[in-house]
Amino acid sequence: MSENTNTASAAAKTPVDFWFDPLCPWAWMTSRWMLEVEKVRDVEVRWHVMSLAVLNEDKLDELPEEYREMLATKAWGPVRVVIAAQQEHGQEITGKLYTALGTRFHNRGEGATREAVVAALQDVGLPAGLADHMDSDTYDAQLRASHKEGIDKVGQDVGTPVIAVPGADGEQIAFFGPVVTPAPKGEAAARLWDGTLLVASTPGFYEIKRTRTQGPIFD
Repeated sequence: MSENTNTASAAAKTPVDFWFDPLCPWAWMTSRWMLEVEKVRDVEVRWHVMSLAVLNEDKLDELPEEYREMLATKAWGPVRVVIAAQQEHGQEITGKLYTALGTRFHNRGEGATREAVVAALQDVGLPAGLADHMDSDTYDAQLRASHKEGIDKVGQDVGTPVIAVPGADGEQIAFFGPVVTPAPKGEAAARLWDGTLLVASTPGFYEIKRTRTQGPIFD
């Protein structure tokens, strides 16, 4: 196959913009589903960061104490490292680093520690020194801009992840979620994708929801 053919094939894929905070286990589940969708539908995921800390900074008084503590002590570090890696090493590293972080945080149960962040950086060949950005606001302006780009598409009353795809009229259709566990695979992933696009593209459609009866199942 020629280089031109490969380029044309890549160009034919539908871009799917995905905003995540690496700390969120539910966004992690959705991201693993999206990787399955890439295998069965002509889509290509483009990874972006958003921040639970930024999302909730104006409503801390409304949140449970335990969640406020998590935002204050854990939420800033990992996402700051991802935006620093993106700024210093290019957009293409974002998804790879997210996978390395999420695998350690969630699947392996290491938690969002500095040690786990350093190990994830090494997993993808990035300098361990990027972990110093966990406590640095050097790229907070870029982080907030990326967060705003995603959240402006869906509004403040959601969380992470946010997904945006081109609609039939060329305008992006954006939505929060889906929240699902375990992450569907194969044809099940394709069916969920097709159904999600169907409801999300319906004018005036806003929400389907039911009570969560189990936590994330990492596999």
